[in-house]
Amino acid sequence: MIIKTATFVKSSGKWQDCPEANLPEYAFIGRSNVGKSSLINAMMNHKDLAKTSQTPGKTQLINHFLVNENWYLTDLPGYGYAKVSKSLRKDFEKLITNYILNRRNLVNLFVLVDSRHNPQKIDLEFIQWCGESGVPFSIVFTKSDKLKPGEVIKNFENYKSELHKTWEDLPELYITSAEKKTGGDEILKFIDTTNDFLTQNSVSFDE
Repeated sequence: MIIKTATFVKSSGKWQDCPEANLPEYAFIGRSNVGKSSLINAMMNHKDLAKTSQTPGKTQLINHFLVNENWYLTDLPGYGYAKVSKSLRKDFEKLITNYILNRRNLVNLFVLVDSRHNPQKIDLEFIQWCGESGVPFSIVFTKSDKLKPGEVIKNFENYKSELHKTWEDLPELYITSAEKKTGGDEILKFIDTTNDFLTQNSVSFDE
């Protein structure tokens, strides 16, 4: 997929305030500081599209971007903030949960995990919740440039082994690096193929 246009649409504090659900939507989520905004910017070839920050938890709203005038990319608040109050964390969790379960045009959720670490409990719990809730999702490993290739593969296989304890069939898995701009093309190809399928089958998101 060639990115011709990628524009910010709006930020929403409630899922009901999101743009009209009339186009395919692909959302990105992960733990704080997983490199979500950097990956989005690399994929869109736009260094300032999604706001990056050294402060975990910078994304606190649902941010929509319109790509090529025909699909939405959504930047979701992270889960598992370490440096916010419990009440604020619950607000974020409620916002995320309501969006994921109610946004009827959400085609796929990309769950980002840091490739440098062993499987984290909070990631595994979120992935399990997605499965139990019937949410279509893929897993994206970020920051692969921070490790030697052999270490990336080792952690990748460890994650797959951990998931196979509860999953018979695994979702799509991607290894990415925002720094080296790798892996993003595979994600965009998946989105492109899925959009073609939706078009060919005249899928409508109208209620």
